[in-house]
Amino acid sequence: MATKRDYYEVLGVQKTATDAELKSAFRQAAKKYHPDLHPNDTEAEAKFKEVNEAYNVLSDPQKRAQYDQFGHAAFDPSAGASGGYGGAYTTTGFGDFADIFGSFFGGGFSGSQQSRTGPVAGDDVGYRLTITFEEAVFGTKKEITINREENCQTCHGSGAKPGTEAKTCTTCGGSGQVRVRQQTIMGVMSTVRPCESCGGTGKIIETPCSDCRGSGRVRASRKITVNIPAGVDTGDTLTVRGEGEDGLRGGPKGDLYIKLTVKPHKTFIRKGSDIHVDITISATLAMLGGTIDLDTINGKVKHTIPVGTQPGTTFRLKGQGVSKPNSSFKGDMYVHTNVEIPKKLTAEQIELVQKLSESLGEGKPAHAEKRKIFKKR
Repeated sequence: MATKRDYYEVLGVQKTATDAELKSAFRQAAKKYHPDLHPNDTEAEAKFKEVNEAYNVLSDPQKRAQYDQFGHAAFDPSAGASGGYGGAYTTTGFGDFADIFGSFFGGGFSGSQQSRTGPVAGDDVGYRLTITFEEAVFGTKKEITINREENCQTCHGSGAKPGTEAKTCTTCGGSGQVRVRQQTIMGVMSTVRPCESCGGTGKIIETPCSDCRGSGRVRASRKITVNIPAGVDTGDTLTVRGEGEDGLRGGPKGDLYIKLTVKPHKTFIRKGSDIHVDITISATLAMLGGTIDLDTINGKVKHTIPVGTQPGTTFRLKGQGVSKPNSSFKGDMYVHTNVEIPKKLTAEQIELVQKLSESLGEGKPAHAEKRKIFKKR
C-alpha cells in the first residue's frame, strides 16, 4: 500500500500556516488539478481528491490538532480512529470553481450550472486591528465595525419586490446556461456559457426590490465584539467564523479574519513569550548588593541584586513573561543590568573612593596625585 503524503506537503504550506494561508493554498491546488481541466485523467483526479482530503482535515481545528499529534493514524479506521477522508472530493465552502477558471475558459463547464443556480458560500472579510501592549499580554474584548455584503432584508435576498417573485428564464429554461456552437479551425465546437438573459441565475426579476435594486444584496456596516485571548502578538490572525459576507441562495456565510498589530511598550521589549527590560543601578548597589523594587508586567516585585554584580549581568525571572494564547504556559522576564558610574564626586567622596582603591590593593589613582599638586598651587 502506498504511503500517504503529509497533508502540509500536499498543500505546500508550513505547519504554522494560518487559516487564510491554508485556504489560499487549497484554491491554487484545486485549480491546478480540477477534473474539468483534466477530463479522463485519473492521476489529476487522484491529486484533486488528495488536496481536498488534506484541506478537509487541516481546515478543521480539532482534526488538525489530532493530525499534528498522531499523523495519518488519527484517521485510520484500523488504528481505532473514527472515519476517514478518502473518497469523493468536495468543494464545499469555496463557491463556484467556474470563478477560478473563468479567465481561462470564458464560460462555464460541466460543474458550473450547480454553482451558478445553487448555494454559494459568502466571501471572507479581512480586518486590521491595532491593540496596546497590555491588551495583547492580558487579553481583552474589542468592538470593531466591519463593512460587508449582506442579503437584503426586504426581499430576503431574492432581488424581487415583496409580493412578487422571480420568473424562470425562458432563454435557458432555468438552467442558467446556454449551449453555443462555434465554427473553429478544428471544426464545430460546442461550449456551455452562462445565459446572458438572466446572468446565469436561471431567473428573471421583472419587478426588482427597491432597496437592493434587484441584486438581492446590500452593503452594511456592522459592529462586532471580538474576544482577543491573552498572549497574542503582532502578525497573529484571529478567525471569527460566520462573520464574513452572506452566502448566495442559502450558501453559508464567509469568515472574518482579523490581522493584529501590537503597539510597542515604552519599557518592556517582547520576544515571543519572554519579556526583556534594561535597568540601571548605582555602583555602590552593584558592589554591596541589595534589594530593589522591579517593575514587571504583573506589577512590582522585590528583586535581590547580589554583591559584586557586574555591568551587563542578566537576571532571569521565571514565569514573569507572557502567556501563550489559550495555554497555561508563561514565558520569563530577562533583566539586563547597567551600572551607573558617577561623573562628579565631592572631595570627601574622592577621598573615600581612594581609600577603597588602596584597600583593594590597587594603589592611588594617578589623577589623585595631580589633584594634590594643583591644590598646593
